Amino acid sequence: MKLLLIGSGGREHAMAWKLAQSERVEHIYVAPGNGGTATTAKCSNILEENYLQFAQDNNIDLTVVGPEIPLAEGIVDDFEAVGLKIWGPSKAAAQLEASKAFSKDFMQRHKVPTAAFESFHNYDAALAYLEKQEDKVVLKASGLAAGKGVILPETKEEAKAALKELMLDKVFASAGETVVIEERLEGPELSIFAFSDGKNIQLMPACQDHKRALDGDEGLNTGGMGAYAPAPLATQDIIDEVRDTIILPTINGMKAEGTPYVGVLYTGVMLTKNGVKTIEFNCRFGDPETEVLMPLLESDLLDVLEASVEGRLDKQTIVWKDEAAVTVVLASGGYPQAYEKGKTIKGLAHTDNLVFHAGTTLEDGSYKTSGGRVLNVIGMGQTIKEAVDDAYQGLKTIDFDAMHYRKDIAFQALAKKDR
Repeated sequence: MKLLLIGSGGREHAMAWKLAQSERVEHIYVAPGNGGTATTAKCSNILEENYLQFAQDNNIDLTVVGPEIPLAEGIVDDFEAVGLKIWGPSKAAAQLEASKAFSKDFMQRHKVPTAAFESFHNYDAALAYLEKQEDKVVLKASGLAAGKGVILPETKEEAKAALKELMLDKVFASAGETVVIEERLEGPELSIFAFSDGKNIQLMPACQDHKRALDGDEGLNTGGMGAYAPAPLATQDIIDEVRDTIILPTINGMKAEGTPYVGVLYTGVMLTKNGVKTIEFNCRFGDPETEVLMPLLESDLLDVLEASVEGRLDKQTIVWKDEAAVTVVLASGGYPQAYEKGKTIKGLAHTDNLVFHAGTTLEDGSYKTSGGRVLNVIGMGQTIKEAVDDAYQGLKTIDFDAMHYRKDIAFQALAKKDR
């Protein structure tokens, strides 16, 4: 089979690496890809903006969509309209991520546990509501804001300033035209992913990631500085609760509303003193969680994606390795704020670890940095501690100017006991 994989990050390199292992895969075109996908077996990068035309011209058997923007813009609907097979949710189903206002209203309709909230299109109304709040709140730009549209102000003055930035100053452009104001929940977070075919689901090992740039969960929020799985915090009781009270009601609700959800559903949850609450949904694989899930997947990923698209996920056996995986993100100095690109990456050939590229290009035989998150170094082991040690040992040979990474990935798990 010939595949088209859309995206350019660590998530897409991890998926390309896993899909290439399938005996049924002949070739994978990655659009636009990165330095890692350029050198992955069976893969080639393409600079192509008209994905539909490319798929038609090149007899693509399955298109796999990595990032959220094409999904939110309706790429699945466009492909299906001409009879092409594509993996991912429709434009209507992708609203679970593309519109936080839609998502919160949907959860309210289907009694999915989440934080109390109100949505606002009008700045003055939002400000008046904010003035009445006695406890801390969270402000969310309703639209897509590249993972940066969630603000956690510590004071009412900070909250008012953030509201002005979102709705009047338009720091996230149209994404902030509608703002969700919700109660601030407290507790540890988990990332739970599920494959869905519109009616059936299969869960993946629970993950935890690290959003803050600095050790000890300090510094600015990023797209993710590392992740690990399976998360010890996710007991079977918690996984069952998430499945039964959040994920299944969501899949059933989408189906009942005439917008069946096909693809992968990311559910970010918080374990509060009042039970598990939904923080947000994403309509695609997370990054960097994908980089630990793919090495743990024993089954053929292509088989799983096809079963999802064809509505037979309940007949598909999915096997996961009984191991732990950790990824440490190597980032450009200054990320998530201003950073320089074009730095030469040294020592990749000298590590024995699996490394997924995120922000890299391949120029004249050398890898160069091209983004904020540059590389994901993977560690594997029978325990999380073994996987952590493996990852940090593996990154010692790698270097580029101003390289930055957290030195405490999985500290939540390791603090409890030697897992």
